[in-house]
Amino acid sequence: MSATSASTAAVSEPGAGSGSGSGFAPANAREGARPGTLAQVAAPTRSGPGPVPIGWLALLAAPVAAGANAPVLILPDMARSLGLSTATATWLVTAFAWAMVAGTPLLAGLLRRRGPAPVLRLSTGLVVGGTALVAAAPWLPVALAGRAAQSLGGAGLVALAMNLAGNTRRMGVISSGFGVLGAAGPLLGATLTDAVSWRLALAVSAVALLAVPAVARHVTRTPPAPGRFDARGAAALIALVTALILLPTVPLPALAGALVAAVLLAAHIRRRPDGFVPARLLRSPLFVTSAVLGAALSTSYFTLLFTVPRLLQDRAGWTTGAIGTGQLVTLLTASAASWLLAAGAARLGRTAVRAVLVTVGLAAAMTAVFASSGALLLLAAGAAAFTATGANATLSVHAASAGTDAQRPTAIGLFALSYQLGGAFGPGLATLLVLG
Repeated sequence: MSATSASTAAVSEPGAGSGSGSGFAPANAREGARPGTLAQVAAPTRSGPGPVPIGWLALLAAPVAAGANAPVLILPDMARSLGLSTATATWLVTAFAWAMVAGTPLLAGLLRRRGPAPVLRLSTGLVVGGTALVAAAPWLPVALAGRAAQSLGGAGLVALAMNLAGNTRRMGVISSGFGVLGAAGPLLGATLTDAVSWRLALAVSAVALLAVPAVARHVTRTPPAPGRFDARGAAALIALVTALILLPTVPLPALAGALVAAVLLAAHIRRRPDGFVPARLLRSPLFVTSAVLGAALSTSYFTLLFTVPRLLQDRAGWTTGAIGTGQLVTLLTASAASWLLAAGAARLGRTAVRAVLVTVGLAAAMTAVFASSGALLLLAAGAAAFTATGANATLSVHAASAGTDAQRPTAIGLFALSYQLGGAFGPGLATLLVLG
């Protein structure tokens, strides 16, 4: 998830406003943010001996991006070790993505309601337990449980790090860590697999645990937040997300499940329009367009992230080492280019930004379909990474402006959820198109 966003940071329990003890306040109200910048960031938790040094927060959050992308080049090794086909092994990627999508709003909600200390303990336990399961798993179901636990723990650590960051400058450091480690993930995974084992490659997200003692010194218990958690709305949304994630692999049952979950969620929203999924956001064309476009570009990126390595082998005859190095350079370049787009987004305007994203995204997909040159295939992967990362940086701002000030954390959180669906759809589509 090299393009996994800093916008996961701003997730709070949907429906909770900045005035309800959520711990979130408009960034421009606190630090004079310029128009066009992210309107909502996580407020610092006022506990412990002072602000957590930003290096520790980056270390706490960023390794999950490397752990998410580590399997990109080693799926065949994982499959052989477990006695599976490569297509079946992609479930280890899907499980990680599903747990990240489902866990982000839930653990951010726990952070809002219970404070940082319980989230740090729970997330640490999940990462430790999940890593141990992956390291010892003799069968796929055990490995799947381990990957899901790793991802849930990582989602909690990311939410906590961003909550403790406190301002956009410090959040930018964490986001940069995401981009760098996410881009390095495929090559790092291949290197560790060649040197030791794919199990060690899937344990790289546990590096975040090195930051836990330092962060723990800065957090204390906080009183529970008032108000009742919208458990029914959360359950309906997670059920819908789960069914959508399964669409590429089991289309008919997943479609039926998605329809049922969508009906239940719609009925719940009518009963509780300000609950976990606010009705106002769903009626906003700006929010819906931003979320759908973000999900589409993210899906394209993660699909190419897993298909381009195989295409480079089959069409251009590249080695695994050359593929990993090429992807690393390409993704880092794409991340830098996306920062330039984000910096100029306010001057370009919404329409121009969307036109750039859609045009480059379509060009990336078409190039991957028809190109046989290794350089062109890498260019397609880089273009997809540029659009996904750029969409995450710019469209999250558009989504945040679609609701009221109190709904901005909710809007960003739901945008992040839709964006992260691409991390689950991508491997499934890659299996259907190439890996299978």
